[in-house]
Amino acid sequence: MRFSCRPVDVSFFDTAPLRFKNVVELNASPARVFSIFEDGEAWPQWFRAIRKVAWTSNKPYGVGTTRTAWLAPVTLDEHFFRWEQDRRCSFYVTGQSMPMAHALAEDYLLEDSTPGNTRFTYSVALEPRLMVTMGGPISRMYFDSMFKSACKNLQSYVLKA
Repeated sequence: MRFSCRPVDVSFFDTAPLRFKNVVELNASPARVFSIFEDGEAWPQWFRAIRKVAWTSNKPYGVGTTRTAWLAPVTLDEHFFRWEQDRRCSFYVTGQSMPMAHALAEDYLLEDSTPGNTRFTYSVALEPRLMVTMGGPISRMYFDSMFKSACKNLQSYVLKA
């Protein structure tokens, strides 16, 4: 069974009931980091909550691209509404295997910092459904921990890749 999510735009990152933002420095160029984001097989190696990522659109990727991500508790169908090659991409979830959110979006921003390094800003916006709302502060801590861990693991992954 699939549960729908509503489409959102960039304003959702400022208005969503739950918002998360993490900023980390990565020892790689923005182009290198973006290539990691485009590699479906790389995601489970640094974003440990993800078991598998499959692009459901053909290359070249851009606005309108779709993919599916399998996480331990839920599968998410994603639609990219912003795509700036080697700089930024954003998606919203169109469907999910569990009734977790009415709306969910993620933004990946890569900015040059020092030569050869990138400042990565990872933003997540969520309008929870009852299941997540009932978790209260525990739900918030769970999501916050997952997103922080992903950023920390990405720092390690770019050093090995």
